[in-house]
Amino acid sequence: MTRRPDLPRLEWKKNPRAGEFEPRHRITWTEGGKRKERTIRLDWKGDTGRLLELYWKCEAGLHDVQKPKKPEKTWRDLVIEWRKDQRIQRKLADSTKVSYRRTMEWILEKNADLAVKSLTHQRLRAVHDKYSGTPRKADHFVQVVKLLWNYGNKKLRWSLGENPAEGLDLFETSRPFEPWPEWMVAKLDKAPEDVRNLARLILGRGERPGAAVLTRWERFAGDSMTVIDQKGGETWEVFCPPSLSDYLATIQKRGTFVLAKNLSEPLGYDAVEKQFRDWRKTMGEAAKPFTLHGLRKLAIVQLAEAGCSEAEIQAITNQTPETIAYYRRRANRLLMSRNAQMRRERGTNRE
Repeated sequence: MTRRPDLPRLEWKKNPRAGEFEPRHRITWTEGGKRKERTIRLDWKGDTGRLLELYWKCEAGLHDVQKPKKPEKTWRDLVIEWRKDQRIQRKLADSTKVSYRRTMEWILEKNADLAVKSLTHQRLRAVHDKYSGTPRKADHFVQVVKLLWNYGNKKLRWSLGENPAEGLDLFETSRPFEPWPEWMVAKLDKAPEDVRNLARLILGRGERPGAAVLTRWERFAGDSMTVIDQKGGETWEVFCPPSLSDYLATIQKRGTFVLAKNLSEPLGYDAVEKQFRDWRKTMGEAAKPFTLHGLRKLAIVQLAEAGCSEAEIQAITNQTPETIAYYRRRANRLLMSRNAQMRRERGTNRE
């Protein structure tokens, strides 16, 4: 029988399956004021020389079991990979990049060094619920998590598993935005200046609120203006309605942007949106269903009531035919029919 070496921290334990004693190296340490220990099984294969080699590796902390595990991919790793991917960055509008960056920084504040795979559906849902008071912010958080997770899974091949954002209902974007009623538009004169300015831009330009808040003065030239599709990154030139140009003429220019934080930076959308929510509360429950996005939908309704075709509405707002068709049905049928009949009458009289 091979003589068992008698060495510190070397123990022999009987393996009940094999019916033989096998060597184990015992290590101890203190963590949080408590003594802890573990043993490392030494696969010596009955060879004393191999046993001594494995033993001294353990003593030096060089056994394979003792080597630090390869760190899991963290949220910081994922955000860095996404940001440096030019296939993505070249397709995004500047305003979209700003929006994503803001939310990604929020994610990284407490999660930068956490493994991406550690996020569960339940945990994400709890965070979403926690910020229900700011539904747009909460929804965008979930949307960005979903975007990053899909990027890691599909583009980086990180094998993250099922996306925790799948099946999580959003607060606002899961239902159509309500066009503002005329009584609420009429109250804009009493709204905070930033809210009033942003509302007029959205209504006149037909843009998403996130794009409208980044409107530069240079985008207006004569009776035309350049508008932006925030998602697609497209820009196009359209006619500027006199009501908007007249309104802008009353605003004092404080910088490069219409809604200026300083000479070179715009106000953040979240700051203006918070002012809007505070103002909305002053109008009671009747105003609760309406968001800043509803002004863009109101633009469709107003254009439809003015007798505009689908192509004309799309030329201004760049919204999908399906969206335009949905909100055209919200237009005042009596007003639309009157406009159509009067045009027909004028055509008949000319004949």
